[in-house]
Amino acid sequence: MKSTYFISDAHIGTPEKKLEALKEQKLLSFLEYVGENGQRLFIVGDLFDFWFEYKTVIPRGYTSILYSLWRLKNVGVELHYLAGNHDFWMQDYLSKELGVRLHFDELDYTINNKRFYIFHGDGLARNDHGYRLIKKIFRNRVNIFLYSLLHPNIGIPLAKWVSSLSRQHTQKVLPPSDDDYIKMARQKFDEGYDYAIFGHLHSPRYEQFSGKVYINLGDWIKHFSYAVYDGNEIKLLNW
Repeated sequence: MKSTYFISDAHIGTPEKKLEALKEQKLLSFLEYVGENGQRLFIVGDLFDFWFEYKTVIPRGYTSILYSLWRLKNVGVELHYLAGNHDFWMQDYLSKELGVRLHFDELDYTINNKRFYIFHGDGLARNDHGYRLIKKIFRNRVNIFLYSLLHPNIGIPLAKWVSSLSRQHTQKVLPPSDDDYIKMARQKFDEGYDYAIFGHLHSPRYEQFSGKVYINLGDWIKHFSYAVYDGNEIKLLNW
């Protein structure tokens, strides 16, 4: 059995050019490794700093990452993408062109008779009331259609601006600990899950509770962290 990999929060496409070059270099080498050793890859939200799909236009700057995902598909790696708080405007490009299975909320997935609860985690913090309202507005199909009427030269820069505001908002309202996430994980363990995997906090953490495992995946901005499940145990590592 080949391994299953989990990553989140790369935020490819931010304005910091040196950091972007480092992130891309590390991520491309990781994806190549997954292609050689992996059976599945779960991207648990916010691979890109923003994503909006026009019918005939995709944003610049993502070509090498998209090509690497396409290569993974062609070597038989099963690809999953769970939408995060920077992924409001996903439609069918990734699924049709790259074979990625899109999930717009939490995911219940079983591997080797072990049950995984996987969720980006946006809006989970108790004090994040404002974001939960914004999430409903941004994912509304009517609003997405109206936004698509903007010319890409206007819509994409505007989306980048909105994305930067989202990042600033997250930094202000996220709790100093992941207590709310651990509470959710323990609830899921009581429901029969073996593993609870989250992103969003940009802070990697691994905890065991009576044989059950909680993981926050961290990010690919500072930590370059990922989880790997080999069919017997799950580990949180740094690339």
